[in-house]
Amino acid sequence: MLNARQVTLIIAGLLGAAGVALAAASAHVPNGQAAQSAAYLLIMHATAATAILAVSFQFENRSIFRISTALMLLGSTLFAADIALRAFGIAARLFPNAAPMGGILMIAGWLTLALAAIISTRPQN
Repeated sequence: MLNARQVTLIIAGLLGAAGVALAAASAHVPNGQAAQSAAYLLIMHATAATAILAVSFQFENRSIFRISTALMLLGSTLFAADIALRAFGIAARLFPNAAPMGGILMIAGWLTLALAAIISTRPQN
């Protein structure tokens, strides 16, 4: 069975790959700039989630770091999916307010990371 670390890395890897594919595909659509922005957000948040996972092992309470990565990955997925569907003319939207909701989740993820840095303690050696 997969543990939380493995699941996070799998999701981050898939979102990073999706971001690269979306960036490449964005060159072939009229509204490519929107898709390209979504691609960069996927790549950036996949990278951030991987880094946060690595940093979290220096602290005793890793739960808040997991919450941060979950918010970032979910938010970037919602945001990018909504923008990509519109950019490629597949659908008008993923669901109402998907992009703004994704943006709010990404912001919450970054704020949760800041909170984690403030309240987390390092193990005593």
